[in-house]
Amino acid sequence: MSIEMIPASTGPADDASEKRRQAFVDTAREAFFANGYAGTTMSSIASKVGGSKTTLWTYFPSKEELFEAVVDDIVRQYGEMLHIDLPVDEDVVAVLRRFANILVPTLMTDPLLSLYQLVVGEARRFPHLAEAFYERGPRRGKARLAVWIGEKMERGELRRGDPLRAVQHFTGLCQSGSYQFAVLNLPEAQRCDRARVAAEIEGALDTFCRAWGPESMGVGAHALSQKATAPSRGDAKA
Repeated sequence: MSIEMIPASTGPADDASEKRRQAFVDTAREAFFANGYAGTTMSSIASKVGGSKTTLWTYFPSKEELFEAVVDDIVRQYGEMLHIDLPVDEDVVAVLRRFANILVPTLMTDPLLSLYQLVVGEARRFPHLAEAFYERGPRRGKARLAVWIGEKMERGELRRGDPLRAVQHFTGLCQSGSYQFAVLNLPEAQRCDRARVAAEIEGALDTFCRAWGPESMGVGAHALSQKATAPSRGDAKA
């Protein structure tokens, strides 16, 4: 989920310009989250930062481009955290478990959760916002995981099929419980601690492995799903 970084500054003037640009982005993020996309104006952002709309337009010619900059900024901040290692030689269940136990709790925290809620809330009126968000975040992350899934399919460790479809199934399963409660701000979200999320991920792994387990390995999917539900040695000793 990494994005193209802003060119490094070459002097004091560039540093000042970058700081001003970042001030606009930070202020816009607060405004978008508080007031929604439609309720945020370029004038209000320029006024809060201090300066004219002309200055703001120099950096961002439109509110849409400013929103895209906010998305890019959030993705960049969390990109390293979400850039999870996917070793092709490691066990399928172990990698997916590690992937999900980092991904889901991160998506349930701000500003990522607030950004998603904002995009969903404005998607009908401003579909281009949803597209900008999806292209910069989820699509990139799913595409990367799909490459790894495809390699596992080639090795016979997962049933052959559409790798991206398999990714969609897995991420959908992982996000069907606590994450959905958090997105909708339901009362259940207050009870969604890490233990509950981890248990939901184990269930997602079990279901995924039963659907996508290898057909050629004797007991096949059932054996793989047993790995998904078997406790670790540390858990067994507890």
